[in-house]
Amino acid sequence: MIDSQKPLAYRMAPRDLDEYIGQEHIIGKGKMLRRMIEADRLSSVILFGPPGTGKTALARIIANKTSSKFAKLNAVTAGVSDIKNVISDATNPLISEGKRTVLFIDEIHRFNKLQQDALLPYVEDGTVILIGATTENPFFEVNKALVSRSTVLQLQPLTEENIATILRNAVDDKERGYGLIDVSVSDETLGKIAMMAGGDARNALKALELAVITTPPNSQGTIEITKEIISDCMQNRIVLFDKDGENHYDNISAMIKSMRGSDPDAAVLYMARALAAGEDFEFLARRIMICAAEDVGLANPNALLVAVAAYQQAMAVGMPEARIALSEACIMVASSPKSNAAYLAVDKALDDVRNKDTGTVPMHLRNAPVEGMADLGYKVGYKYPHDYPHHITAQQYMPDAVKDTVYYEPTTIGYEKKISEYLDFVKAMGGQE
Repeated sequence: MIDSQKPLAYRMAPRDLDEYIGQEHIIGKGKMLRRMIEADRLSSVILFGPPGTGKTALARIIANKTSSKFAKLNAVTAGVSDIKNVISDATNPLISEGKRTVLFIDEIHRFNKLQQDALLPYVEDGTVILIGATTENPFFEVNKALVSRSTVLQLQPLTEENIATILRNAVDDKERGYGLIDVSVSDETLGKIAMMAGGDARNALKALELAVITTPPNSQGTIEITKEIISDCMQNRIVLFDKDGENHYDNISAMIKSMRGSDPDAAVLYMARALAAGEDFEFLARRIMICAAEDVGLANPNALLVAVAAYQQAMAVGMPEARIALSEACIMVASSPKSNAAYLAVDKALDDVRNKDTGTVPMHLRNAPVEGMADLGYKVGYKYPHDYPHHITAQQYMPDAVKDTVYYEPTTIGYEKKISEYLDFVKAMGGQE
């Protein structure tokens, strides 16, 4: 019989490796973690990945499989005293019965430094075998010493096929699912749930459960789950995005690299994912402006103008209309020829300014606003370019100390080709001594 007191996602949690769906890259036949679990020779591991990908399920399988003592803490509610209690039991031969202790810590990234430091010595000396689960990248959020003493395994979002299989198992299972109830749901409808779940099996099972318990049987006594019912239960597709977490940085990195790599479709997709998840549109606008200046540069000077205009329009009108200008700017930057010559030029110049003597401003370029300064040589000898053919005149502009240094090296891409040709013309006319 179905235990209606527990959520479907809890009831359908896999009991062994054969029931575990997905994550074949770490738990498939012959993979390291599977071999360790089956041989009951587990070492400390940290599992990280998005919600609903099977981290806690793996811990439950290990708890069922291992001959070791198994203890579980949740980092949200546990404190240093709870850690000490586990360690005390692990080192007490009457309680531990001479067995190892496997300690599962859910949401381990929420442990503060004091709590993590309290745990470290006992992981290091093998008093406990740690299994940590986290949705955050442990290389940023977990004590480096703990990470170095553990095998870090990344779980990926489940595929739509994975989730559809999990859902079908829940519909058919007579012990834990709906196998004893007349529930009718097509593979196409289950596929819709899987698509909208965003790689999260827990959300998919919650949607199925909500659909079943809120849909009355038809005249034949069948609970028929349709795509329309699922749309009502789920509303919108789950977007894997955390504005303060790794997904935020991964997504914005992908957006910037797509613009830089001249792929407007990918760039606008990543921007749309950020907007759909509630990302600050001003942040996105700033990143587009930076990319326009850094990566497009003078190969298409209009890209920066469009990016700045999009920023101003977005700030003036707000969402949802801001998305249109942001899309225009994002696509403009991605579709423009690229040059980082201006970016390299200023960085090279800054490096020289910070690390060596770049000399003084030539006297003929200096300002002479006060009477008498010309007697000291200020401004003397300056040639006004507009008085010469082609508005070019031969005189030195660089300080003597760096007069042969070249900072700006234009490419021959886009508008910068014209700049390059013009500068060659200037040199040919003797405009640069």
